[in-house]
Amino acid sequence: MDPEIPTYLSSLRNNIEQRPVAWEGAVRDGSLTEEHLAKIRACDKLKAPNHRDARTQLVEADLDGYRLLFVGGPGEKSVLELAASRQNVKAIQYILVLLSRLLETVPALAKTLSRSADPYQHLLPLLANSTNPEDPIPLLASDPLAKLMASIKDESPATVEKALPTLFSYLSSLTQNSDAQLQDIGVQEFSTLLYGKASRQQFWEQRSETVTPLVDILRSAAGISNGDSASSSWRDNASTLRSGFEGAISGGVGLQLLYHVLLVMWQLSFEAESIGDELNDDYDIVSLYTCLLRVSPKEKTTRLLVSTMYNLLSTNQNTLLPAAVLARLPLILQNLSGRQITDPDLQEDLSNLRELLEEYSKTKTTFDEYVAEVNSGHLRWSPPHRNQVFWAENAHKIFDYENGEVVRKLADIMKKPWDSDKAVLAIACNDVGCLVREVPERRYQLEKLGLKTRVMELMGDKDENVRWESLRALGGWLKYSFDTK
Repeated sequence: MDPEIPTYLSSLRNNIEQRPVAWEGAVRDGSLTEEHLAKIRACDKLKAPNHRDARTQLVEADLDGYRLLFVGGPGEKSVLELAASRQNVKAIQYILVLLSRLLETVPALAKTLSRSADPYQHLLPLLANSTNPEDPIPLLASDPLAKLMASIKDESPATVEKALPTLFSYLSSLTQNSDAQLQDIGVQEFSTLLYGKASRQQFWEQRSETVTPLVDILRSAAGISNGDSASSSWRDNASTLRSGFEGAISGGVGLQLLYHVLLVMWQLSFEAESIGDELNDDYDIVSLYTCLLRVSPKEKTTRLLVSTMYNLLSTNQNTLLPAAVLARLPLILQNLSGRQITDPDLQEDLSNLRELLEEYSKTKTTFDEYVAEVNSGHLRWSPPHRNQVFWAENAHKIFDYENGEVVRKLADIMKKPWDSDKAVLAIACNDVGCLVREVPERRYQLEKLGLKTRVMELMGDKDENVRWESLRALGGWLKYSFDTK
């Protein structure tokens, strides 16, 4: 058994190979031709592991013949097309396993198959073979499809626009399955397919199907409940930071599945320059990865986390470095550096990432950090919010910065319900109250943005902290309203 093949898939393939197929009857009912059967049997005789080289030589000597067997040609139907037309399930399953085996052991076969006008046309329909989740045919078809595309690094428009999206959609159904083995197969095939820029861009285009299930797995591993944000989870767990890396992966996520998901995200991070900001906006990825670094169980998972973070931060410094500082990534990296690390790649990436963050931190003031936090669209109880000196020194500056852009951003944040992280609203109310207290003569600007009205609405919020902070903020308005009468 090839150790790179998932156990579930390997067992399924072995069982199919051991089941008898009525080949002569299949020829009589039109499921395949005599020529097809001759090639199948020639391979069959050499399927034992000690005959692998002989079978490779057999196929290499007749590559065009095996191309016609699997994908057909002008005026000649492939065995998959014929067997599917007769609904010969056993024959289809066997042929799919044989094709996978040969693609693994005969590299020249993929290149030969690719010379056909459409090498995927009889494989793609099998991904939707039935609605029965127990039907193995879609799973068996996805394997040679992924191998064939990856072997030839196919980035032709037809493949990227049709075949690849169809395969990504099917694999997404595996990653959302409750069976961890099927999840892992889907994730590994995702990894196989991210062989180039075009495939990675298509993967991102389908992110609701492809990236979202993977992030859900990572959130489970980090111990983040459904409905919670990575940022709020990080805030809740921040008190454990200084005690080191005593955490463990959560949510029943196995180490192998975690590693493979991180591998896919690392591959995707090579497109960080074009997708990094959206990745963080959509998935709060910087905070999530900071959480995962705290609980990473092995050097190999830590290496992927650090390398991915470096790819993201180094190409999106203006937007993601502030997010990393807010997530307290520097503290995690400091703790990491104190550990005994044997992986030289991890050592190098860790050093580069720390240097990047240290260089950024040298030039940034507390005001810069506050502006970056507001611009991120997600507030945390970072030090400036409760610091009276900060507000006394910077309140006027906040009103004036880029013609009131920070205040407008604050208003945008407060418009959202924040059902999964009510602390954001409490913090925003705190900040509005501080602005009113320090610069009462400019409270009209806040009123024009609807902030006074929103603060009054939040006095009826179900969250106790939101109600309290909104009451304090409104108190400032009332105080100065009375003072001016």
